[in-house]
Amino acid sequence: MKSAEVVNKNQDFDYEAAEGEFARDVLHGLSQTCKSLPCKYIYDDVGTELFSRIMSLPEYYPAGCEAEILETYGAVLAETIRENPVNLVELGAGDGQKTRILIGHLINSGNEFTYVPLDISGAAVRKCAKNLRSSFPDLRVRGMVSDYFDGLKWLASQDCGMNVALFLGSTIGNFSSRARAEFLNNLRGSLNPGDMVLVGFDLVKDAELMIRAYNDSLGVTAQFNKNILARINRELGGDFDLNAFRYFSTWDEVSGGIQSYLISKRPQKVRIEALSETFAFEPWEAIHTESSYKFSLPQIRKLAEDSGFETAGQYLDSGRYFADCLWKAV
Repeated sequence: MKSAEVVNKNQDFDYEAAEGEFARDVLHGLSQTCKSLPCKYIYDDVGTELFSRIMSLPEYYPAGCEAEILETYGAVLAETIRENPVNLVELGAGDGQKTRILIGHLINSGNEFTYVPLDISGAAVRKCAKNLRSSFPDLRVRGMVSDYFDGLKWLASQDCGMNVALFLGSTIGNFSSRARAEFLNNLRGSLNPGDMVLVGFDLVKDAELMIRAYNDSLGVTAQFNKNILARINRELGGDFDLNAFRYFSTWDEVSGGIQSYLISKRPQKVRIEALSETFAFEPWEAIHTESSYKFSLPQIRKLAEDSGFETAGQYLDSGRYFADCLWKAV
């Protein structure tokens, strides 16, 4: 078995600065009249493990829907991106379960490609590469430890084939409208004309079905959201009592998304030593932790056009709950 190459473009990454950014964002969010915490901070090692559990829950339909899409249309995707060679660049090195489906179709179709897991965490890149190499011993892997856009720009400058970036799952739905536009514009700016991206979108559907997906019977999603309080306790010296907060999420038709909150059950004060601050909570006061926006197909097409892409393929599951959209940079 060949060893996977890992290119570290992140040697100069300032982890102390990243910790400082976490502290600043917590201070800013908890100082607002309507308290909030950025959902990206839920995803430390504990949060990532909890999210892996969420994806296997029966209520959480997006994971199964996207797996169905990749199984059903994997051969079509392989034919559509049949240009040799190809860098298959996964933005965010997850556990590789859904990516494994697509890789299998590419191999069976005879596509010449290199799998490039790209993440800011070297450990995540190495783990993802190892998982996939265990299933595909001859898979060419070139892991990259980097910011998404820096990594893509570096690849685009190497003249080493077409890049096909994967942004699977419904992560795009965690961005606000403004942040989403900025992300997609930066993504386009990091690619060469003709490069492609495959983006996952959770579609608007029955409200009760969507609400159940974020209120599972085992309470894993509640644990996942509360992990941001646990992380503040671990890393910033907070004294949050997790049992004093109740998880709540609901569909907001005005914003077009599931909105998730942690709600204080009683009057309380929370000290965070790293911030030298104490925060007061009224009974039933909420901390907004996550938005999960849903999309219509016309809205997705407009997002592509507005950010410099053209639609090369649009693939839906049998229930029309989820869409994986293949865009070409123009």
